[in-house]
Amino acid sequence: MNTDNVKQLCEEALRRLATALEQGQSDALKTYLATMARFHKYSWGNVLLIFTQKPNASHVAGFQTWRKLNRSVRKGEKGIAIFAPMIVKKRNGAEESEDAQTRLYGFRTAYVFDESQTDGEPLPSFATVKGDPKQFTADLETLIGERGITLEYTDRIAPAKGMSSGGRIEVLPGLPPAEQFSVLVHETAHELIHKGERRKNTSKTVRETEAEAVAFVVCHSIGLDTNTAASDYIRLYQGDQATLAESLEVIQKTSAEILRAIAPAPDPLQ
Repeated sequence: MNTDNVKQLCEEALRRLATALEQGQSDALKTYLATMARFHKYSWGNVLLIFTQKPNASHVAGFQTWRKLNRSVRKGEKGIAIFAPMIVKKRNGAEESEDAQTRLYGFRTAYVFDESQTDGEPLPSFATVKGDPKQFTADLETLIGERGITLEYTDRIAPAKGMSSGGRIEVLPGLPPAEQFSVLVHETAHELIHKGERRKNTSKTVRETEAEAVAFVVCHSIGLDTNTAASDYIRLYQGDQATLAESLEVIQKTSAEILRAIAPAPDPLQ
């Protein structure tokens, strides 16, 4: 499969996703967001490609990476096509390699395989949250402070559970731990995404849905079940594929930023 074929596959997957939302099928995007939670370090486009070709994938890696992990791809297994960046070094006349600069030259087709397509030694097991965010809440509060955002727990906002306004987040105290964490992620997403031009160019409905989608991805990624799964993600589709793609990119980048800060545990596949 060449790069043009992969590009067409990605575009067709986006069209199908947009069509599903247009027809009121919110579960399609919810499943995509669950895939994003498992592969949050991948671009939204590569997540879409993985989702399209193998929606139940759990851990993916290239052929050689699996070998390093003492697992081998079974004979006859079909790879999952994704885009891989091509990086070149430009020395600008300098002779020393440390003076060389790198730049993105383009993209090529690469193939990854899911764990289910391999045999060998088991992967290291990772702790999951399953209902209690534990230290992740404190880590998220640290991230909020590092971004210069004020955080306050106050009854003043009741009956709202959370609010954000230009550098300030307020959360209702006494929420169950999982819900508190989800609300914190939602409001943090607003602070990271919805300022300046992004706020001007989107409706309140889209902004709320993007923040809720980020909360879903982050919570799902750390193994936390929250009521974000009930969100109506149909609202992200405004009749325009380009607008949907823009939202998906924003959701992926914001989720990845939060997860890098609060869950930096080493992953042998990344």
